Amino acid sequence: MNEETLNVQSSSIKLAKMGMLGAISLVLVYFVHFPIFPAVAFLEYDPADVSILLGTFAFGPLAGFLLTLVVSVIQGVTVSAQSGIYGIIMHLIATGSYVLVAGNIYSRNKTRKGAIVALAAGVAIWVVVMYFANLFITPAFMGAPVEVIKGLMPFILGFNFIKAGLNSVITFILYKKISGFLHR
Repeated sequence: MNEETLNVQSSSIKLAKMGMLGAISLVLVYFVHFPIFPAVAFLEYDPADVSILLGTFAFGPLAGFLLTLVVSVIQGVTVSAQSGIYGIIMHLIATGSYVLVAGNIYSRNKTRKGAIVALAAGVAIWVVVMYFANLFITPAFMGAPVEVIKGLMPFILGFNFIKAGLNSVITFILYKKISGFLHR
């Protein structure tokens, strides 16, 4: 085979693997979701971002962001349709900021320590970005005053830390076990 054919074949395989990771994400959010804090039951944990994070580590931050975009839209019009455009925007902001930061860090240092630093930085950026997103975007979509959102902020911050942290731990445990398949 010539080099051009190999590049097309390699790109097709990468796209198929990313599609598979996206499908896994949708299946995970459909079957596994539950509230962490009863007081804010609308904030549900789901492990759907794990497959996006795996794709980010395997294929880079841009691929992770594109995977986030596609999954956010599909999820927002199917399994999470009740949250509508608000859910799509918040998922894109949360996971998108995470994969861009963690993906960039990991792409420069592909070691266990690099993965830990990348995942920790991803959790931190997720929590910080979602603090501001919830202050500015949530009141508009929920029709609630900013003061109400500020009152919920301890739950919102805790939820975002737990969700991003748990998904990071799961990603850390799984990535090396399946990276051979993703890179083959």
